[in-house]
Amino acid sequence: LTTVLEERGGYLIKGLQAVFPDQKPIDRTLINTWQDPNVTDIVKKSGRKQLILAALWTEVCLAMPTIQALGEGYDVFIVTDASGGISAEAHDMAVRRMAQAGAVPMTWLAVLSEWQRDWAREESAAKLTPILEEHGGATGVAFAWEMQLLASAQKAGK
Repeated sequence: LTTVLEERGGYLIKGLQAVFPDQKPIDRTLINTWQDPNVTDIVKKSGRKQLILAALWTEVCLAMPTIQALGEGYDVFIVTDASGGISAEAHDMAVRRMAQAGAVPMTWLAVLSEWQRDWAREESAAKLTPILEEHGGATGVAFAWEMQLLASAQKAGK
């Protein structure tokens, strides 16, 4: 998590901070996050070669680090519906540019589903269910209905 000039009002979105309550955002001045060694040192020390990125100002704060990380050999997945540009056109053009450079566009629901893989993984499913129900639109409604059917079937089977 990063912020830009927090003392001038560049605060992190509160809902996002709530997801990572123990992580202190890195406050930066550089426009391109990938040029900040405070960020890249953490990524490099992790040993991970796959990055999942989202940002405000898709055409700047997402595109610049994505393209640079791709150039350094990272696989980059961009969460398009958790990012936003200054206009729909700016967002779309930036996503196209990053995809042409090798980034893989994804949605937040695709990320969630790939991490979960199996709803039988109850510990993580219990944490993800409220997120899916609240933010999943029609998918969230359908999921809640399916969970209700499963619960009814389990009660009937006992």
